[in-house]
Amino acid sequence: MTPAEHPQPNAPADPASPAVELTPAAAELIRVLSAVHGPLMFHQSGGCCDGSAPMCYPRGEFRTGGSDVLLASLAVEGLDEPVPFWISASQYALWRHTRLIVDVVEGRGSGFSLEAPEGVRFLIRSRLVRQPAS
Repeated sequence: MTPAEHPQPNAPADPASPAVELTPAAAELIRVLSAVHGPLMFHQSGGCCDGSAPMCYPRGEFRTGGSDVLLASLAVEGLDEPVPFWISASQYALWRHTRLIVDVVEGRGSGFSLEAPEGVRFLIRSRLVRQPAS
């Protein structure tokens, strides 16, 4: 399911604002990982602990389906192809009022995300872009 397939109430307050953005550190790590693993993708689940961190996989290694939303296709300077950013539909319902900011911090996560061997992990920061309707 793409963001365009969602009803208007789920649309960001400012359509020109990206739903997902990258910090410079995250963009650099994506370039490094792409050079080693080829085209990449992200999936953001609604799990707990490290399950709530964005996971980076070689494109196609994580199967998405009807319970996932393609939130963004991230343009990364230096890469020929955008990096799809998927989110579980249940997590999208909770976070649809926020802009997700993909960042990198030191430390290893405990998942299958490609950055784990680098001694860093992707992390989501967020910014409220509009108040939820009551």
